Order: sequence, then C-alpha cells, then structure tokens
Amino acid sequence: MELPAEMVSKITDRILPEIKEWQPRPLNPVYPFIFMDCIHYKVREDGRILSRAAYIVLGIIAESYKDILSITVGANETGKFWLGMLNGLKNRGVEDVLFFCVDGLAGFKEAINAVYPDARSQRCVIHMLRNFFKYVNYSDLKKFSSDFKAVYNAPNKTSALSELEKLKEKWGRKYPYAISNWENNWEDVSSFFQFSDDIRRIMYTTNIIEELNR
Repeated sequence: MELPAEMVSKITDRILPEIKEWQPRPLNPVYPFIFMDCIHYKVREDGRILSRAAYIVLGIIAESYKDILSITVGANETGKFWLGMLNGLKNRGVEDVLFFCVDGLAGFKEAINAVYPDARSQRCVIHMLRNFFKYVNYSDLKKFSSDFKAVYNAPNKTSALSELEKLKEKWGRKYPYAISNWENNWEDVSSFFQFSDDIRRIMYTTNIIEELNR
C-alpha cells in the first residue's frame, strides 16, 4: 500500500498534537515492574537513510495492566540516553520502581542505580541464554540447554545455586564462559526466584516488550 506524501503530512499533522500531549503526561508514583527495551529502524532524513532507535518504557501497574510510559527516539542505544529517560520518568511523578526488567546493555544498571537506587534489576534470562549458547557446540546444545533449565526453573535461589554448581561440574571445563557469565551476573539474574511461577513468567524475560515492538 502506498500513500501520497500529502496524505502522510495530513495524518502527521493530526497525530502530532496528541503525541505532544501524551509524552509529558503525569505517571503513577509507583510501578511494581518496568520493562525497558529499544527497537532499531531506518529513516529517511534530509535525503539520507539513517539508523534511529525508539527507546520504549513499559510499566505494569498494581492492577496488572500494561502501560506504555514513554517512547523516545534517539540516535543509538546507550546507557547515557537511558539515564535521561529515567530522569524523565522521575520528573513525571514516578517516585519508586520495585523491579526493572532489562537486557544486558552496558550502563543500564548504573543508570537505574543513579535514578532509582532502591530498585532491583532483573536481567532477561532469555537474552543471557542466547548470548552464551553461541559458544556451545551444536552437538551439545540440546543437552546443555536442557540441563540449564534446572537452574532457572529451580523453586528458589538456594536450589538454583545448587543446580548451577552441578552444571559447572558437568560442563564447566568445556564451556567455562557460559557458567562464569551466569555466576558474574547472578545478583541481576536471580531476582525473580523470590516470586511465584505466575509472576516469574512475566519478569524473567523482556518478551512482553519485544512483542510490543513487533
């Protein structure tokens, strides 16, 4: 489907006032969970094709509804940009966040700690798995991933650590990076163990916001 440029301009002119009203709107003082992610796309600007990133913040309010808190366009995904986004949330009335669910972007944790020092972070387990599965031989992948399920499906943090130790004994020499990566990020990847399964399913991955991006 193709639209003439004039029609696009008319639609944009109608939408822009609503966007400008929506962007700075006041927010709730407390959010149990906030998910943050970024979607990259190409845009034509001044006759050139440029890469842009839409920074998206999605909150879960106490009544379990999803609420898109912010969408901001920037040049690329950086911790510094997220710091500005978080300060923007604070200025719009968000006083406290219990958990941030994010991927492993460098600077993410520092940005969160700077603006919401009492909040906890939950690294996306799926992103973590994808990152180190790249270093596992294809012939071992099915068995290795099956064994790793015992870690993140454990009933509690203590059991998960025990399962991680078993995994280390079995696979540690062959795939040390996969084990050490999990150990080094343990505090950020294990927050969800304190919750029941129905809440864990929401917060152990950023799929909830990636679905929105799609």
